[in-house]
Amino acid sequence: MEIRNIAIIAHVDHGKTTLTDALMRQTGMVGEGVSMDSNALELERGITIYAKNTSVFYKNTKINIVDTPGHADFGSEVERVLRSIDTVLLLVDAQEGPMPQTRFVLKKSLELGLKPIVVLNKIDKPAARPKEVHDEVFELFFELGATDEQLNFTTVYAIGRQGIAKRTLEEDSKDLTPLLDVILEQVPPAQANTSVPLRMQPFNLGYDNFLGRLAIGRIYEGTIHAGEAVVIKKSNGETRTGRITKLCTHEGTERKEVAEAIAGDIVMVAGLPDIYIGETICANADQEPLPAIKIDEPTISLNLLVNDSSFAGREGKFVTIRQIRDRLERELEVNVGLRVDFSAMDSFKVYGRGELHISILLEQMRREGFELQVSQPQVIIKEEKGVKLEPYEELIIDVPTECSGVVIEKINKRKGLMTNMKEEHGITRVVYEIPTRGLLGFRGQFTVDTKGEGILSSRFIEFRPFAGEIKKRDAGSMVSMASGKALGFSLWNLQERGVLYIGPATEVYEGMVVGNTSKGDEMSVNPTKGKQLTNMRASGSDEAVTLVPPFELTIERGLELMNGDEYLEITPKSVRLRKQYLTELDRVKAQRKN
Repeated sequence: MEIRNIAIIAHVDHGKTTLTDALMRQTGMVGEGVSMDSNALELERGITIYAKNTSVFYKNTKINIVDTPGHADFGSEVERVLRSIDTVLLLVDAQEGPMPQTRFVLKKSLELGLKPIVVLNKIDKPAARPKEVHDEVFELFFELGATDEQLNFTTVYAIGRQGIAKRTLEEDSKDLTPLLDVILEQVPPAQANTSVPLRMQPFNLGYDNFLGRLAIGRIYEGTIHAGEAVVIKKSNGETRTGRITKLCTHEGTERKEVAEAIAGDIVMVAGLPDIYIGETICANADQEPLPAIKIDEPTISLNLLVNDSSFAGREGKFVTIRQIRDRLERELEVNVGLRVDFSAMDSFKVYGRGELHISILLEQMRREGFELQVSQPQVIIKEEKGVKLEPYEELIIDVPTECSGVVIEKINKRKGLMTNMKEEHGITRVVYEIPTRGLLGFRGQFTVDTKGEGILSSRFIEFRPFAGEIKKRDAGSMVSMASGKALGFSLWNLQERGVLYIGPATEVYEGMVVGNTSKGDEMSVNPTKGKQLTNMRASGSDEAVTLVPPFELTIERGLELMNGDEYLEITPKSVRLRKQYLTELDRVKAQRKN
């Protein structure tokens, strides 16, 4: 049986997972309602966070499919997947056209010499413009330096949600057969060279409570057997030995245990507890290791500490520095885009690819029962030949034309440089190059300014000279000067001064940030103060207390809103902002030291 290896790549929300799910259903691999997005966070947010494998069988051919994330923060997932497959399906929304992440994943594919198959998805949208988008995709290929062969790409038109694909817009189709036929025609069969010794490279890691660490990778040469003794080689030539205890392939989303697998297949192996992504599993110590997998560097960092607030230890099961260290070490085994500096005794410096990348990790930890706190995210500043450099991103925004003025004004303040702007059908598309610092904390404001109708996407370009000071926040913090339960009467008076993060009966402590002030100055308040009761009656003293619903803090919102002298406290049930120094006296002392 021949094997074809493909990956589906696209910008976030262009329909990768929906198309993969439809392919699995139509080839009889899974039933209705089964999806590739299996992680609870993926299902809640509707985005793919982890690359996943599946396989379908069509016309006596096994097609291994890797579904990749579309968000730029998880780019490291995409990069290493591309090394293990033979062709990519580049999915593009027939209305939105190529977006930053489309460019990012396509650039990586072309550099590796892959010849993509373009799938224009969502052609049933009322504002779909497949012909124009096809031309835009061609221009993008050309701009990224595609070869003549790569420019001669095949295009398939699809409606992933309905499970329909066709080779021309006029063609009548009822299923995805045209797409499967194109895959068999265009994707070269995986080379099955079994006459040489084994060489395999993991591109992803998994974990099983019974089997321990799992390596998911492609067999490039030879045959692998369950129970076989193997040699693991690093790219620098270091070697160690291990034994394959279990060997599995994929059928749909299910794992199927097998006794052996041959070159060209993508398999999962157990029994190598210290295996890492990019290492080479081979039969003999004298074999050449496969080329190492290079991963883009992190762009932001923050400090992660033990929770030491007044409410520490109330909700979490795991609260000590040792437990947090163990959890971060486990995360590093599978999360390739993450770096952690363990050198400090009382905190860890965590480096990531973006706010979403780090907030997903924090969200997972809180759901597992961890309590911790983090400092304000900072971009990573480098110095080369005496010049200070910072990361820059390409930012593409689509906004209703009536909102574009306020958005453009705010991005300009954040040192954004406009490179392109066009308007059609009442939507304005603006392209910027902006320091990552200017983008930190902007997404929440953008959602409010565009009434939730704007689309914002970005991708890391390169490190460029430092852009100078960026003024982002006009709001100051409203800090509680007392501990106790917040009372409706007190909050009613405070809500005129700004936005509150808490509602009545919420427990607060001294130094906790309960809201922000619209004037931009820090303000100490007492949210626990009740109404003075007397036996005198006066007009106006018995007004009804009408409270505006509080602005609920989530991890992402907290990371955007926090100031440099604050921590975000994260527990299994709560997300709170607090000052690093809880009492006013300590804050004054700290300011004097600075």
